[in-house]
Amino acid sequence: MNFLRRHAVYGLLVPFFVSFACFWVAPLMEGIRMSFYSNELFGEVSYVGFEHYRALFNDARYLKAIRNTAVYTLASLACILPLALLLAHGLRSTFARLRPMLQCLLLLPGLTPPAVLALLFLLVFHGRQGLLNQWLVIPFGWQYINWLKDPDFILVALVFQCVWRWVGFITFFLLSGMEAIPKMYYEAFELESNRSWHRFRWVTLPFLRHVILFCLVYLIVDAFALFSGAYVLLGGSGGTADAGLLLVSYTYQTAFTFGSFGTAAAMSILVAPSLLLLLWACMWGYRRRSLRSSMKFQTT
Repeated sequence: MNFLRRHAVYGLLVPFFVSFACFWVAPLMEGIRMSFYSNELFGEVSYVGFEHYRALFNDARYLKAIRNTAVYTLASLACILPLALLLAHGLRSTFARLRPMLQCLLLLPGLTPPAVLALLFLLVFHGRQGLLNQWLVIPFGWQYINWLKDPDFILVALVFQCVWRWVGFITFFLLSGMEAIPKMYYEAFELESNRSWHRFRWVTLPFLRHVILFCLVYLIVDAFALFSGAYVLLGGSGGTADAGLLLVSYTYQTAFTFGSFGTAAAMSILVAPSLLLLLWACMWGYRRRSLRSSMKFQTT
């Protein structure tokens, strides 16, 4: 009886591992297999080896999709994290009574389906009559911007949409992390300095490192997986001169528009190493920073 109780947890994990194998491991193995065969999805296929992988590195559109995805990811991180930190600190310091309502409003864009959010943003970016031009560009006397047609601003529009969607969600995570910091650390630090910036720099930020790491990983994975928002805004293409062509969008086009399923499978497989490398860099930076802080604390 005790043996059954001790090992009952493994039986409870069986549904998870079955679904994991069916919906993740099996598609991954099939994708790897497809990347080594010709582009036909049905019927006879021939083994081509690494031909699809070699062709990708000579594909100018694929290389541009990589560059666009990298710029989009870095720009989103550079905008969202500082703005979310500022909002979280402001909400924690002020507006105590209005905080629940403000948190609800900040969470709404993140809870909205990306396709619906993209349809709403068509009103924001739509030519001269778009809300962004009517409210922020034309009133200052500037020439209106065709956000979804001008190749200089297409990627900016995608980043703007990402910031609008996730800044409130990330603010909620950071605010939750701030609320979990014990007050005794702030009280002890007040003996050294009473400046709010010093408290934020030496108490709040160190205790928020693990939350910031989570937000960083979350935003990187979301940036690499962006599809429906860019698909709806740009009409299923990469926009003018492929200025908004992202990796997932190009993979979708290659498979379901051009019918090159083997090449699309190779694209999908190549995304994994670059994404894993970025996530490893985040974890390595986090551990190195934590180690330095602990060594500094021990020396003092």
